[in-house]
Amino acid sequence: MQSGCGSRAKKSGDAAETQKKLEAKYDIEQERQCRYWIDSVLGENLSEKEGGMYNFAQVLKDGQILCKLLNKLSEETGGAPLVKKVNAQKMAFKQMENIEQFLKGCIAFGLKAGDCFQTADLYEAQNMSQVLQTLYAVSSAASSIHKYEGVCIGTKISEGNEREFDEATLKAGQNILGAQMGAFKGDSQAGMNMGKARKVCD
Repeated sequence: MQSGCGSRAKKSGDAAETQKKLEAKYDIEQERQCRYWIDSVLGENLSEKEGGMYNFAQVLKDGQILCKLLNKLSEETGGAPLVKKVNAQKMAFKQMENIEQFLKGCIAFGLKAGDCFQTADLYEAQNMSQVLQTLYAVSSAASSIHKYEGVCIGTKISEGNEREFDEATLKAGQNILGAQMGAFKGDSQAGMNMGKARKVCD
């Protein structure tokens, strides 16, 4: 039920329409994978609880599981706990404080600000799709940056593919370019009109 995720009045007009679109984007299969992943890391039993966007928000909204998850991943990869104190109190501001500490820890763990959801996205279930994306990003950072060897979800963060060439290879490349320049005697196509220009974008 939606009412369990926040105390704000029901949205109307454009706000209600926006909320409907966000709910339509929610991927229940991604939620299932996130539940399974958290279970694997922490030994929880989230996969056995009732699924669905608002149910998942209710499970995570106090921030305790998220903080424990991040600390566990950090410790498993040789780091220190990223959330020093996890509040167990049921007061709203303490629960939101847990979420905020988790989000700060995510940045320290290697996530970009754009990867992270906003506190209200979870606490009031305003954008649970973004919450799922943050969990995927945490898993990707754990495996790619911190070399976590446990169960992961999502795509690994791409790493730079730096290549080193010896001097002979570099000279050979210069010779090829020189030969091409010689064939055209340094001419270019500047000023030539070959028809309508075509803009090429990556």
